[in-house]
Amino acid sequence: MDAYTAIASRKSIRDFKEQVIDRKTIKKIINAGLRAPSNNHLREWEFVVVQNRATRLNVINKIQKKYTKKGVEAWLDSWNSTDPIQRAAYLDGVPKQYTMLLTAGCLILPFFRQPGPLLKPKSLSDLNAFASIWCCIENMLIAAAAEGIYGITRIPFSAEIKHIKEICKSPADYEIACYLALGYPSDDAKQTKQHPVKAEDKIHLNFW
Repeated sequence: MDAYTAIASRKSIRDFKEQVIDRKTIKKIINAGLRAPSNNHLREWEFVVVQNRATRLNVINKIQKKYTKKGVEAWLDSWNSTDPIQRAAYLDGVPKQYTMLLTAGCLILPFFRQPGPLLKPKSLSDLNAFASIWCCIENMLIAAAAEGIYGITRIPFSAEIKHIKEICKSPADYEIACYLALGYPSDDAKQTKQHPVKAEDKIHLNFW
């Protein structure tokens, strides 16, 4: 599969078959991630692959397990969300936050070295490490798609970050970027509709 086909086939999936991804394929996907550019040319990235079920249950146990449709709608209303496609995507995705991480064929926790406080940057450059790990993660998602594997990311909240770092025993100067759930889509996996976007509608020549 060429790069353009892999990019076009990449999609966010939250419904997985209970099928483990073999280590060779996981390594191949992470190697693709490691081809991404890094802010300091050192690729100070580490990956905790959580395959043991008991460990995974422990890692994700700070995530809210159940959401009601009414609760999600109230949250969207508070956000002044009126776009029907956006609302439908959240109504499908938010209630699956816990189950998608539990049932994925592989759960990866990508860590990156962050010398200073991530949430208190003194300049935009202080976020370079955070930006570069996401280049790595996107590479991994595209490589996974080339293998017929799809995934989803979820940004952890503060309490979850502290919990994960304690379980993983990660160094103090490393931060977790997200939960990265990868797996083979279930036969009835839902793919939410997205707004069609064309380059010609987004390109501004010389000025906005």
